[in-house]
Amino acid sequence: MAIKRITLEANDLVFDALAAGPRSGDLVLLLHGFPQSAEIWRAALRELERAGYHAVAPNQRGYSAGAMPPDVAAYRVSELADDVRQMAERLGSTRFHVIGHDWGGTVAWELGARAPELVGTLTVMSTPHTRALGRALRGAEQRARMAYVPALRAPMLGEAMFSVAGGAAAEALLLATGATREEARRDVGRLRETGATGALNWYRAISSDALGGDGMIAAPVLHIWGDRDIAFGREATESTQQYVTGPYHLVELTGGTHWIPEQHWEDVADLVLEHLREHPLSKRA
Repeated sequence: MAIKRITLEANDLVFDALAAGPRSGDLVLLLHGFPQSAEIWRAALRELERAGYHAVAPNQRGYSAGAMPPDVAAYRVSELADDVRQMAERLGSTRFHVIGHDWGGTVAWELGARAPELVGTLTVMSTPHTRALGRALRGAEQRARMAYVPALRAPMLGEAMFSVAGGAAAEALLLATGATREEARRDVGRLRETGATGALNWYRAISSDALGGDGMIAAPVLHIWGDRDIAFGREATESTQQYVTGPYHLVELTGGTHWIPEQHWEDVADLVLEHLREHPLSKRA
């Protein structure tokens, strides 16, 4: 079988997605971050297909042409998580695995906290638990790491980073984080085509609504972090375990950058598959 392009409906929006593997397999939803797309998961999709999983990677809200609501409030993390929940329903699954990177990791933590009955496992790459990150942001070191966020939140300034001089400012920001020039040009070019506002609205919609209940995660968690991650530091990463009541495994990639799904997939593929096999879903609808 080959990776297929499909569309999914959720919350009256239409999402583009990549899909691979048999529909009879356990569902694995793969969630990208900023400023990327489902394309970062191609290697993972092929690996999951070979292992018998039904793997689906959507272009999330703000990244799919049919899923760009105009209001900033529509990009709250609770809305983004509900998109994923509805996608799983459309795909016929009552429970599913979630793999998330960067902002996709934030959505994964949100799903684990708000809908524990749906989430079989979480695999989160780079991103610490939302509350662990919040605590780390009280310190100067983590605040310095995320000093770019106000620029992305500012009206029109974020868009200018992608539109002026062919997106040179956005490309430079990605290169500084460890992205390759090819990756940076691809991702900036894609957002220049679709428009960057929807993706930037994820930052502009940051609020205190994140994580339902007490924020604790009962699902088994595989947390993968590179020690050269420029955005997320050790404090938030190592504090994440405090918010997981289920089995938790932190993997530190020596020399690993922020961009794990593409740059380090071969290093972690076996760990991810082992994590999924250890915690099979009890079943589908």
